[in-house]
Order: sequence, then structure tokens, then C-alpha cells
Amino acid sequence: MSKETINDVVAYLDATFRPELQEDYDNAGFLLGDGREAYRGALVALDLTPAVVEEAIDLGVNLIVTHHPFIFSGLKRITERSETGRMVMQMVRAGMAVYAAHTNLDSLPWGVNGELAKRLGLRACQILSPLGGETGAGMVGELEASVGVDEFLLQVKRLLGIPSLRTSPHDASCQVRRVALCGGSGAFLIGDALAAKADIYLTADLKYHDFQRTEGRMVLVDAGHYETEQFAKEIISRCISEKFSNFACRISSKQEGVVRYI
Repeated sequence: MSKETINDVVAYLDATFRPELQEDYDNAGFLLGDGREAYRGALVALDLTPAVVEEAIDLGVNLIVTHHPFIFSGLKRITERSETGRMVMQMVRAGMAVYAAHTNLDSLPWGVNGELAKRLGLRACQILSPLGGETGAGMVGELEASVGVDEFLLQVKRLLGIPSLRTSPHDASCQVRRVALCGGSGAFLIGDALAAKADIYLTADLKYHDFQRTEGRMVLVDAGHYETEQFAKEIISRCISEKFSNFACRISSKQEGVVRYI
């Protein structure tokens, strides 16, 4: 019988996802649980929600690994009066542990942005804003051949499973070859995408005036926060399964984005 503990899994996740790369405001890493407990399997989700907690308990696993940390700042109260408090108490009673790989996973070349770039078919990819050591924010690469902007946008919608996109004004006849991207909130990289001479920049959470910043020099696309980060679940699940193949590691079937398209 295997003797792996939660601490063993956490040590592997730390070595793989490198929480030391996270942004100062972030709270990635081991967030909740008794690391000495025997490991019984994992459930992977983008966000920790009551439905995800119930799913993990029903599956009999005792580790939830998410992309977004469910604790960003200090909790002043843990009571039944808040959703977070209720989840914490439920997870403690169930012996559940929680781990998050957030901006550190964004910074790895094979992380959120690298995975999105690969699925879009980009080649010769580079970090858009390097931090050193082959890590950093965003990604830029090239399509095998130029395509019309509307054709590329249709490809994005199909890949991400969404019915619509927000874009800056553009001529439907323009061609796309060089693509910059950043999963999640990426307005801070608009200047870097312009400097990289990208034809188009794919990201999320853009404000109204962000769409004016490129002045027609580059197409801006807001494809949704959850949607552009959704493949983080596959990355995390794949990494855990490769190392701990004797234990179940499932991607949550109860997880979906909080924004509805109607």
C-alpha cells in the first residue's frame, strides 16, 4: 500500500509549479490541510466553489488543486455566515487539503500561456515580458501562415467554447500572423504586445479605454478570464497524474465560468 502523504504531493507541486515565481499580491501554494495525512487522490478546478468541495468529498479524494487561490488576504472570521467560512469548516471536517498554482503557473513557459499558444498553433513562441530564467508574463508567437482576422477570431471562439468576443475596431480585410496572448487579466501587457509587433493581442478583462490604446496598430481581443485560463486545469491534472499515477486525479465536472453569454 502506498504511503504518499499530502506533504509529498505538495513538495512535488512546489518543485513543479515553483510558487516562488508568484506575484507579490498572490497567495499560491499550500493553503489548507494537514500535510501528514495519507494522500487519497486529487480534484482539479479553476476556482474553489461549494460545488467543487462537495464533488471532492463525494469522490473520496482529499486534495483540491485550483488555479485561483480561494484565500487572497487574511481571513478575519471563519463562520457559517460567509461562503468561504462555510467551505473552510466543511473541508476541515472532511480532512481536505487545498493547493493553488496561480501567477507562478502563468509565468512558466509551458504554463497557462504556453498551453494556450500551443492550442492556437503558434510557433517560435517567446515570453512576451521576460522575468529571466525563461519565465515571465504573456507569450508571443506566429501562425504557420497568415489568416484573415475574422477567420482567426472564429478559431479562438471554437477553441475556447464561447459564442462571442469583445474586440477593438478593425478592418475585416486585415491579416493575422504574429499573435500575442496572456490568459486572464492582461491589459498591463498591451504595450509589450505592441513592442513585439503583434498583429493581434488575445487576453481578458479589458476596460473600455484599453481598446483605444492601440490606435488601430493592433487588434485587441477580450475572450474572457475563465475562458483564456481554462486549460490550466488540464496542465495541473496532467502533472499530478504523471507523478502519482496510482491515485485518481480528476478535473472537476462542476466547474464553469461565472460569466454567462446570452
